[in-house]
Amino acid sequence: MIPRKKIDAVVIGASTGGPKALNTIIPNLPSDLGMPVFVVQHMPVGMTKDFANRLNLNSKIKVVEAKDFEVIEKNTVYIAPGGYHMEVENDNRIHLNSDPAIWGVRPAADKLFISASNVYKGKLLGIVLTGMGRDGAEGIVKIKENGGITLSQDKDSCTIYGMPKAAFETGKVDKVIPLASVVDEIINICSSTGR
Repeated sequence: MIPRKKIDAVVIGASTGGPKALNTIIPNLPSDLGMPVFVVQHMPVGMTKDFANRLNLNSKIKVVEAKDFEVIEKNTVYIAPGGYHMEVENDNRIHLNSDPAIWGVRPAADKLFISASNVYKGKLLGIVLTGMGRDGAEGIVKIKENGGITLSQDKDSCTIYGMPKAAFETGKVDKVIPLASVVDEIINICSSTGR
């Protein structure tokens, strides 16, 4: 049972199969979700802007490719640009950097998850979706240690059960869910007490 608590932000990490999964999730989020959503999708440089634009056209919630030092707003989905790690800090702004790749990828979900966990503490929801490798697992541990809520996609609905498996094996995932349930879980958790 996931505890009912106030959530101030959502972070999502995905790789192989992620664009399809995100196309299932983001367009079905309500325009008044009441918080920012930060997404790391492993994608080459130059492809994330078009991806964000396509999602924005099909979504009720605003979707943008994140820009460095951009002010973070509620009811907006920020897609990390290819080639840059995306982090958040206590100044309520997006911070992009070209630090070395982690797990062979940049952007890396771990960078986002850990930085967001340091800012939002127990008021963060972290989700690991389909993908190869183990990016996001360390971030999930950090989110849980700081009192946040963690979800991972189930094996049957994943294109590749790598990242969610690594996250699950940390023992820090609150709930394993099929792709079809992700939107409902986000809405249920984010509309819990304290709103």
